Parts: sequence; C-alpha cells; structure tokens
Amino acid sequence: MKTTYFTTLKSLVFGVFFILVSTTTFAASKGDSEGSKEDQPFDTKELIFHHITDSHSFHVAGDFSVPLPVILWTDNGLVTFMSSEFHHDVEGKTIVERNGQRFVNIHEKIYQLDQGAGTATFDEAHHATNAGRPMDFSITKNVFSMFLSLAIILLIFLSTARSYKKSDNNLPSGIAKFMEPIILFIRDEVAIPNIGEKKYAKYMPFLLTLFFFIWINNVIGLIPVFPFSSNLSGNIAFTVTLALITFIITLFSSKKYYWKHMLWMPGLPVPMKIFLAPIEFMGMFIKPIALTIRLFANITAGHIIVLSLISLTFIFKNYFVGVGSVIFVVFISVIEVLVVAIQAYIFTMLSALYFGQALEEEH
Repeated sequence: MKTTYFTTLKSLVFGVFFILVSTTTFAASKGDSEGSKEDQPFDTKELIFHHITDSHSFHVAGDFSVPLPVILWTDNGLVTFMSSEFHHDVEGKTIVERNGQRFVNIHEKIYQLDQGAGTATFDEAHHATNAGRPMDFSITKNVFSMFLSLAIILLIFLSTARSYKKSDNNLPSGIAKFMEPIILFIRDEVAIPNIGEKKYAKYMPFLLTLFFFIWINNVIGLIPVFPFSSNLSGNIAFTVTLALITFIITLFSSKKYYWKHMLWMPGLPVPMKIFLAPIEFMGMFIKPIALTIRLFANITAGHIIVLSLISLTFIFKNYFVGVGSVIFVVFISVIEVLVVAIQAYIFTMLSALYFGQALEEEH
C-alpha cells in the first residue's frame, strides 16, 4: 500500500513537472514570435492549429526549428532543399529559387509560382492566384514521426525475438516480459474471439502491427516537449489509409456467405430483402468511415482540450488560473494516456471483427 502511494505521488509530481515544462515552452515560443506585440490578445486558435497540423519543420522554441527536407517533382524534374530556406515564413513572402523555378510556403503547403511571377498574389479567400501545387514528397513532421514509430516498432520486436532466441527454456526476458502479455491479449481477446481459432493466425501479423503502430504514434503525439512529436493519429489522411487497408483486407477475405448475407439476406421475406440490401451495402462502406472518424476525432479532441486549458494561463494572465489549468491538464493528460491505448485497441478489435464477419461460414 505504501509503495503504491509513493508510486502515485511520483507520477503526479512528474505530471505536474511535465505540464509546467510544456507551458513554459509554449510561453517562450509565443513570446518570442510576438516580440513587441505583447499588448495583442493571445490567439488560442493559432496556437492550437500550429501544434495539431502538419508542417515542414519541428518548431522547438522561438526562432529555433529543426528543418526537414522538401522534396518536389515539377515539370523540370526533381527539386530538393531544406525547409529552413523559407525562414519560418508561411505567408508566401519568402521565395526559394531552384533550377529557375520559384517556390513559396503558404500555410505549410509548397506552391510553385507561375513563370515570370515575382511574388505570390492572393484572392479574397487568401488562395494563391499565380501559383500551382507541384507533386510534394516532402518529409513533413508527420512523415518523420511515422518513420520514427516504425523504427521503434522494429527495435522492440527484434529485441523481443532475440530474447526468445537466446532463451533455453523459451521464457521471456528483458523487453519480452512486457511484450508477451500484450501480444497474448491481442491474440486471445481480439483475434480468436472475432475471427475464429482456425483462421486467426493469418491475420495476427497485421493486427499486431496495427495495434502497436497506432499506440506508439499516439504516445509520441502525447509528448509536446518532445522535439519530434506530431499529431499523426490526428491527421485524417493517416486514419483513412489505415481504415482503407482494413477495408481491402476485408473484401479480399470475404466468403460467399458474406455477400449473400449482405445483398440477399436468407430467411427474410423478399420485400424486406429489397429494403435491407442497399442499407447493408452502404454499411460495408460506413464501417471504414467509422474507423477513420473515431480515431481521428478522439486523438485530435484530446490535443485541443489540453492546449485550450494551457492557453487559459496566457489569456487571463493570472497565477490562480495558471495553477487551475495545470491541475486540469494533468488530469486530462492522465486520461489521454488511457485513451491512446484504448483507441489503438478499438481500431484493432473492430478490424478483427470485420475480418471475422467476412470469413463467417454459412450455418
């Protein structure tokens, strides 16, 4: 009991320290960027969108950023340069010239200016009127975070496999002691109940990869003071891709009974079959949409809540509000630690459920 008490106390102290460092980082960042504009109201919207959207560099504090490579394919071929060439400009004022072509950064999207254009011009909606989008293969912070999570996954699983290989009695050691219960949980509580004991093994590699890939990326995005953190799971393109992979595997795994049950349900009157067939067919596409929105919305909402609470300190400029916001942020952050794992579990479980429905035999 005493050990549990001190463990909880240490966790809370670490949490408060973590949030205070995060708050200080945000304050330094905001203060340096505003300079002499101290009298201007704090822009919460700018802060939130700055941290949850993708960008071409990792902003650490003030004018210090870690640049990332910009890789473009234009009519004249491949163009590469570092994002630091834009000097933190996202308004399209700084022009980078390569191979006789001019590029600008407009709200973290790279545009190529039309031939002869000396600067970017905008319409009333602030859309560039004299620039087009080249094919962009840049390593943005979301892409970098994805590669980082893949490296972590490889390191974890290779280390786990190596520990089993070295073990004479096939007992886990080191990191394998942590990994084995999770892997067995995915197998015994997710794959077998939803897919079936005879067919689950074929889908285990995908389900394990899916779970750890989402979970690790969620954890990385939870650490705002980590220099290379990003909101990858809060990017709808990322969640769409994962849901689309699940959808494709479901289609290629489907049996005859799956389509029969969907398009012409057995055991029902013909008028009811005609009524339910389009609904069931639409449901086939609604499932991946539900997967996409659930992960995207939950992760993004968590980031927005934490950043909004931190912003209260700078909006009211009051110590009591600051202390209160830190307490609430610690509370929300503890919940977020659970949410990032739960969302990975739900995505994996629903994917296994869809596979099981597609593999169901007629009975």
